[in-house]
Amino acid sequence: MTAIEVVGLGVRFRRNRRGRRTFKDIFGRRGRGRPPGEFWALRDVSFTVAPGESIGVVGRNGQGKSTLLKLVAGVLLPDEGRVVVHGGVAPLIELTGGFVGDLTVRENVRLTAGLHGMSRAEISRRFDDIIGFAELEDFLDTPYKHLSSGMKVRLAFSVVSQLEEPILLVDEVLAVGDKAFREKCYRRIDELLADGRTLFFVSHNERDLRRFCARGLYLDKGRLVLDGPIGDVLDRYNADNAPA
Repeated sequence: MTAIEVVGLGVRFRRNRRGRRTFKDIFGRRGRGRPPGEFWALRDVSFTVAPGESIGVVGRNGQGKSTLLKLVAGVLLPDEGRVVVHGGVAPLIELTGGFVGDLTVRENVRLTAGLHGMSRAEISRRFDDIIGFAELEDFLDTPYKHLSSGMKVRLAFSVVSQLEEPILLVDEVLAVGDKAFREKCYRRIDELLADGRTLFFVSHNERDLRRFCARGLYLDKGRLVLDGPIGDVLDRYNADNAPA
């Protein structure tokens, strides 16, 4: 049984937007090669993830790491290949998306948790824990747009980390916030992993990758270069990117 199955995955972009082709592209350019400005963010990527595995995705900026997470989350659709996810995902990516500026903290928790699939009864049961984790007890009736950027991240992490989905997707969120809150996030992720969750983790922080992940995927120019133990993957990545 697999938690995530990725086969021949490819996704194409064009000049900072998704590579949606027009009828002119399809019929007018037949036989004339690739449209100008088009490139493959990922190409021919295949791997599987077993339930309970912790996977770290490694690579320089712009090599397809965050794109891969969005494909697994279902935020993007591939142009080639397929992604099959067995079970729901808790996406700790682009954390503050989906919150409404004019709604209060209280209203945003109920709205966002509901959009992620929590029932009203479950939201009520978890509400105090969400607010307590985010340390926003004194801001329940404050419009979201008036929160600091750190408060917004705390609230978003708190909501999403309360989801009971079996697969956790994490994209650089531990790089934000103050040290005390990062440590709080670390402990929460440790709890989720101890509960048997599957972790798919993108980070540039080698210490975090070694802490949370047993296995690594090294992406370079949109291709999967190495799939192996996280120590071996980080050693290869560091060797390839060492100063000349």
